[in-house]
Amino acid sequence: MLESYESAQPRAIFRHWNYSAGKRCFDLVCASVSLLLISPVLLVVALLVKCTSRGPVLYSHRRVGKDGARFGVLKFRTMSANRQITGPSLTRKGDRRITGIGRVLRKWKLDELPQLVNVVRGEMSLVGPRPDAPKYVDKLTSEQKLVLLLRPGITGAASLEFRDEEAMLSQVAEDQLEEFYSAEVLPAKVRLDMDYARRANFLTDLVILLRTAGAIIR
Repeated sequence: MLESYESAQPRAIFRHWNYSAGKRCFDLVCASVSLLLISPVLLVVALLVKCTSRGPVLYSHRRVGKDGARFGVLKFRTMSANRQITGPSLTRKGDRRITGIGRVLRKWKLDELPQLVNVVRGEMSLVGPRPDAPKYVDKLTSEQKLVLLLRPGITGAASLEFRDEEAMLSQVAEDQLEEFYSAEVLPAKVRLDMDYARRANFLTDLVILLRTAGAIIR
């Protein structure tokens, strides 16, 4: 859990929009309507995943969310369920564990669509810091852990900046991946997300969503 969570008014460092009923209402309406509209797409993707490789259609990643709460981030499975194909916990471009259809889903971010369910549940927001695994969050400083005061998002400022993260990680030796991510990538992401949260409002969220859509179709 967040060590400094009970300190005097810690939320004052971020804009009220991050915790407002308006942001939650925007998330809930957009996620619910989106799920309804794209339900045929979800069905097609689920069938493709099921028919092209063994294993479950959905995969739940254990992540750290708002106020340090643990929850399962939902994704369409894009990796082989074959336990004999092993590798690091971080994925990189060209990772042999990623299935053929998985590469397509990742390219167009279709594997992330089930996270709209996380948004409806209140575990995530449309815009916010990407939730990370406990083992990485535990390495953050007390100041960096203030990012846990925010509800994690499907996309965000850091997500846009690091949209080519898998390609970047492919340049790092496998035995140095964990250290590189913990020491270089994650702190940079936290810095970007906290900067966003200090100026967040409805328009900044809308801009990030539009930029995300543009980055995907580019």
